[in-house]
Amino acid sequence: MKDELRTALRHHAQAVTIVTAQGPAGPVGTTVSSFTSVSFDPPLVVVWIGEGASVWPVLRTAPLFAVHLLDTAQAGLADLFATRGVDRFGAGTHWEPDADGVPHLLDAPVRLRCRTERRIAVGDHVALVGEPLDITHSDITAPLVRHQGRYTSVA
Repeated sequence: MKDELRTALRHHAQAVTIVTAQGPAGPVGTTVSSFTSVSFDPPLVVVWIGEGASVWPVLRTAPLFAVHLLDTAQAGLADLFATRGVDRFGAGTHWEPDADGVPHLLDAPVRLRCRTERRIAVGDHVALVGEPLDITHSDITAPLVRHQGRYTSVA
């Protein structure tokens, strides 16, 4: 059933995001395509993180995190943050820490800086629920979307 579910969900287009946080050993980040709003009153969003993700040890306790929505020009950045064992915050990544140390990907057209509201374990993933504390955005003319196992856009 696991493979059938994975195959079926390839037909569900999802926005591509990168989640970042500051850990004790430095910044962490990962590409996530399971992101959505949860509530408008209070404002809450959720990203689903696999418990085996390399960033999970940090996100498990981080009080703050950021979600960055990407556009089609950032498929390479999404690939970088989806690759294990690479320096995701090296010279090729245009970023800086914000006042709380949370990494800000400066080229991302949308950024939600969130306070961790709660974590809900479900199966092999955890819903990381965040309350947006600050939202910055510019127009996205071609949002990066994951569909049929590849990047595309709805523009």
